[in-house]
Amino acid sequence: MSYLSDNIRYLRAQKELSQQKVADSLLITRARYSKYEEGASEPPLEVLLKISRYFHVSVDLLISVDLRKVPMQDLLKLEDNRILLPIMVDPNGNNFIEIIPHKARAGYLSGYADPEFIQNLDQISLPFLREGKYRAFPIEGDSMPPHQEGSFIIGSYIEQLDYIRNGRTYIVMTANEGVVYKRVYRIDQETYELHSDNTFYEPYRIKAYDILEIWEYACSIATEEFKPEDLGEADTKAMFQEIRHMLKDVMKKVN
Repeated sequence: MSYLSDNIRYLRAQKELSQQKVADSLLITRARYSKYEEGASEPPLEVLLKISRYFHVSVDLLISVDLRKVPMQDLLKLEDNRILLPIMVDPNGNNFIEIIPHKARAGYLSGYADPEFIQNLDQISLPFLREGKYRAFPIEGDSMPPHQEGSFIIGSYIEQLDYIRNGRTYIVMTANEGVVYKRVYRIDQETYELHSDNTFYEPYRIKAYDILEIWEYACSIATEEFKPEDLGEADTKAMFQEIRHMLKDVMKKVN
């Protein structure tokens, strides 16, 4: 079921615009636009993209979410008045950290673009984090020591792939792999290689166009007490590598 007709009618009314005004901006006739609002016809892709850009709302939200039930003012609006994303903020623009529980991890791939799904997640706030938009993801498996299964990685939202820094760790979501936490290296403009710190696991490559979301490591929350005997040689190397990256960032800010 598409919510497109209801959504564009609602968005136009919120902006107090006439159908003619919107149609002129989209370079189509009023009669044609009216059919989209009535649900009598569906816009072709190029027109759908124009509608998305005109209202500054992503295509995902336009067609899959009833925007009449969503607090639009609480969603994240990107710079330069670009499309809205389902990342919740408070009236002052401060971010909440939404927590993806283990039981919801599997459903995140289908719910990440749904504001109602995001709105129903538990939230926390950590005052020591710098400005940014954050989300907490559960860790599974043993591929990224010293982070143990059951821990949470808090990631800072990355708007553009150009912001990725080689050798840093990221939460990466793709349609094929789902949500993974890996160390990321750029191979070329279109290809990235994902590495596990546990060398038992082989690195693999993904294409830039397959990346749906990416979050840079900000901090982690351990849910179980760490035991020194659990730390092997690979874990030690990974831990010191992470500390080295963090110290470099601190020194850059100090200087």
